[in-house]
Amino acid sequence: MSIFVPNKVYLRGILLHYFIQKKSAAEAHRILVQTYGDNALSDTTCRDWFRRFKNNDFELEDKERSGAPKKFQDKELEQLLDEDPSQTLSELGKILQVDESTVSKRLKGLGMIQKQGHWVPYELKPRDVERRFGTCELLLQRQKRKGFLITGDRYRLQLMCLSRTLKEKRPLYAQRHDKVISLHDNARPHVAKPVKTYLETLKWEVLLHPLYSPDIAPSDFHLFRSMAHGLADRRFHSYEEAQKWIDSWIALKDMSFFRRGIHVLPERWEKVVSSDGQYFK
Repeated sequence: MSIFVPNKVYLRGILLHYFIQKKSAAEAHRILVQTYGDNALSDTTCRDWFRRFKNNDFELEDKERSGAPKKFQDKELEQLLDEDPSQTLSELGKILQVDESTVSKRLKGLGMIQKQGHWVPYELKPRDVERRFGTCELLLQRQKRKGFLITGDRYRLQLMCLSRTLKEKRPLYAQRHDKVISLHDNARPHVAKPVKTYLETLKWEVLLHPLYSPDIAPSDFHLFRSMAHGLADRRFHSYEEAQKWIDSWIALKDMSFFRRGIHVLPERWEKVVSSDGQYFK
């Protein structure tokens, strides 16, 4: 019995279908992996094609390439970083169809550096410095006034599922006036209107978080940084395999690990304030 092996154009057609269905590139990639396994397109390739579709480029066949090196505009690179500032040089190079050194030089020219795995401006604009300083100052005042209790940073869990679980496992949850204090960054899914509206219905408090500040996000400076060590040289062959490893890794961490990442926040806020909003070492 022959086994169907999809070609690139066939898979791109499926991506276009999911794009029209208003699914995200990540959702489309996950479905492809579940269906076609090792024959699926990579996550980076899926995001690249979704970006083309958003620019009204629906041609699924490979375009003829000339012998001249591929060129791209700064705004293309800036758009990719705006969509996901955690992309690696390799991922950016594949999307833009250039080598890593070309991307690295262009990033340097744009004044971008990596902090906690995120591309951020080497020199913050005055308004960004002021925002970091003001936000951390307000957070420190809040911490002194109300004490320190932040639940979360595992934002990957769906909010509805988290709320339901809290109601099931903590009978007094609905009676507590402070309920949940959420801290997440400014990634588009986190600040989307449906998410904000749902958080308002839950009456959860969302802490302020300034732009270009992975150094004061526990998920970046603590959780993902630690996870990266465990992921070194590890390869996964399916979405389920990766999910199983992550679930196991989190389950093996005791509560003190997560508390450390949260309880060090006031110290980091103070460093931002003492640095007048600039990045600290």
